[in-house]
Amino acid sequence: MSELNVTIPKGSLVLVTGANSYLASHIIQQFLERGYKVRGTVRNIERTSWLVQDLFKTATENGNFELVLVPNFIAPNAFDECVKGVSAIIHVATLGFDPNPNNVLPQIVAVTNSILESALKEPSVKEFVYTSSLAAMVIPNMDPTHLTSDSWNDAAVKLAWAPPPYEPARAFIVYAASKTVAEKALWEFVEKRDPNFTVNSIIPASIMGEFLARPHAELPQMFVTALYRGDLVALQQLLPTPGTIHTDVKDTALLHVAAALDPEIKNQRLFSWGESCTWNEILALMRTIAPRRDFVDDLPGERLKLTADDAKSLDLLKKWTGQEGWTSLKETITDNMTNVMMWFP
Repeated sequence: MSELNVTIPKGSLVLVTGANSYLASHIIQQFLERGYKVRGTVRNIERTSWLVQDLFKTATENGNFELVLVPNFIAPNAFDECVKGVSAIIHVATLGFDPNPNNVLPQIVAVTNSILESALKEPSVKEFVYTSSLAAMVIPNMDPTHLTSDSWNDAAVKLAWAPPPYEPARAFIVYAASKTVAEKALWEFVEKRDPNFTVNSIIPASIMGEFLARPHAELPQMFVTALYRGDLVALQQLLPTPGTIHTDVKDTALLHVAAALDPEIKNQRLFSWGESCTWNEILALMRTIAPRRDFVDDLPGERLKLTADDAKSLDLLKKWTGQEGWTSLKETITDNMTNVMMWFP
């Protein structure tokens, strides 16, 4: 593949927030493989030391990867120091699940505006990429729905602000609302402040695929691990949803990289998509890969009737990797199972 024009040259420094997250690890790896330096933010250096001691040990020793501490990214000016000298910012970090909207929605908007303000003060910043979510667009249900760059999950915001009690079951709605208000704040900032850097957002569906480190496989929201281990608590969280839209973590990471490096991508919302599938289709693949293991019984469910304007994203995948189409569900689950079977025999 011929060398592509890029917005920032190889060797430039890229900031990735929430560096210890599943998606961020793949984004970091892809930037490193393309010859960039990466600075990752975490909230606790000691608990995430495996990033520098194991996963990115070689890059750390070569001076191509470093971790910086941002213990409270809600604090004013929290990102001022870590954005210094960076050419691109990939903002992956978000808040955790909480059923109380008062603990999440104002804070996530403040975080979004804070890192954008820090970027605005740093002249080296040329590119800003924000990790959004399918949850910022729609509450998945069985109605046929086609998503575009104008789709927003305003229903989730309304539901999130409903009166208490704030029971645990409301946590996902609050999460969906948080992604909605945070991304809206992003585009409002762009419209009002006209920053001297390009802004793009990536909108993934349910991210699955290879784990680069065991801590990611142990996260409670990792569907394949939960299905493999028969984790009844985690599986209960799947039951309210009839199915999901699978997207491969490597495809999603590549879109973040391309959104930062491709000169033609400016001020766009890009879908990271894949296949509509049920939990039982995933289970069927897992049973084929591990035929001697006893799995949980089939779960109720059916395919979601969601479609999306993903043509631009598919063009980017082909342009930057030569890949035709999204990574298949079979390939994604195979990658997942390779890790899971090794770590959880």
